Amino acid sequence: MPKTIYRGRIAPSPTGYLHVGHALTFWRAQERARAAGGELVLRVEDLDPARCRLEFRAALVQDLHWFGLRWEEGPDVGGEFGPYVQSERRAFYFDALKKMHAAGWVYPCHCSRKDIAGAALAPHDENEEPIYPGTCRPLEKPAFAAPGDLIGQEINWRFRVPNDEVFVFTDLRLGKQTAVAGRDFGDFIVWRRDDVPAYQLAVVVDDAAMRMTEVVRGEDLLTSTFRQLLIYRALGLEAPKFYHTALVTDERGIRLAKRNASLSLRALRESGATPEQIRGRYAEKSG
Repeated sequence: MPKTIYRGRIAPSPTGYLHVGHALTFWRAQERARAAGGELVLRVEDLDPARCRLEFRAALVQDLHWFGLRWEEGPDVGGEFGPYVQSERRAFYFDALKKMHAAGWVYPCHCSRKDIAGAALAPHDENEEPIYPGTCRPLEKPAFAAPGDLIGQEINWRFRVPNDEVFVFTDLRLGKQTAVAGRDFGDFIVWRRDDVPAYQLAVVVDDAAMRMTEVVRGEDLLTSTFRQLLIYRALGLEAPKFYHTALVTDERGIRLAKRNASLSLRALRESGATPEQIRGRYAEKSG
């Protein structure tokens, strides 16, 4: 199906109550979808069973509606490209992993986080993950056992980045963005050792399957965009356009996280704040 109209998405994770930063990014996504006469999709990204909770899943729909967000497709309203909950889409991710395995793009990795922390290169951005030192990376692209034979054996599957290749994309807010594979980011995990699909893989599979034409999200995910562009290419999929918003920070200049309970939509609502007041106070900070 060709991408004939604008399709955007909001993709919260039910790991806590949504805060102002989430809400403003999602509001910008809605604004851009409405301005283009397009459609907005709600997708719940609940892949991590250890952190996601049903109570937060119910709360995010309530809080987003209170804030003024509406969507044409989602887990609560249905749609052509469901299911719209990632925990129900595992088969799609596994099919993509097998396709990349067959093409030699991924390899099994036994390294723990401790192993990597002791041997990895420091990233250019302090908020980025360490650059994988290549401990388990084979020199060539040999045939490995199929993912289905190794799943459950506490093995990560990593994507082999083409070292020294320069990647460029144009962000619709920030302009030209450039990164060098192997220097700005290294081989990254696409399937975790606890048998959970990684964010980088799942978001590409879902955005392609749901026919997204533009992805609006925070600029803390800029480097992730380069990783995802590699996955799009490996799977032969068309990538959407990207618009990365500025991050909302607290009074100390630290970007908001779900631990900022006082700035959650739920807490602000209970304090008597209105959506209009929140948007007026923080909108210019969100880019």
